[in-house]
Amino acid sequence: MSLDVYLEMESQVGERRRAIFVREDGQTRELTQEEWKTRYPDREPVSVEIGGDKCVFDRNITHNLGSMADAAGIYEHLWRPGEVGVQKASDLIAPLTDGLSKLKSDPEKFRTFNPSNGWGSYEGLVEFVEAYLSACHEWPEAKVRASR
Repeated sequence: MSLDVYLEMESQVGERRRAIFVREDGQTRELTQEEWKTRYPDREPVSVEIGGDKCVFDRNITHNLGSMADAAGIYEHLWRPGEVGVQKASDLIAPLTDGLSKLKSDPEKFRTFNPSNGWGSYEGLVEFVEAYLSACHEWPEAKVRASR
């Protein structure tokens, strides 16, 4: 199971493009064509068409990192944004900034929350929050949606 987060605008944004995705470390990640060729030189990627819609950001992370996010004080903001009054991306900037600061201030403490099954990691949650926070700064008026 995973958490999917989305930032959506009122109207269509951007151009459509082809993208390659892989699932690793408890997240879905986009690879460039060059990254794919380096990792898998003997295989052709399956690509999908994305963009040109209302969604300006989407990201996915494993539920296995929920307790780590909770220890950083950002579980509700990530997994249950509507329940804590989050409607727009700008509503997430302060809590995600604080949570990211907590995560980075004591990596060893937070690594103790790494899932024993190896699916998800401290580094993965930090990267997820950094990317989400960056998108919130870029699209502060976007509507926040989470699917769990």
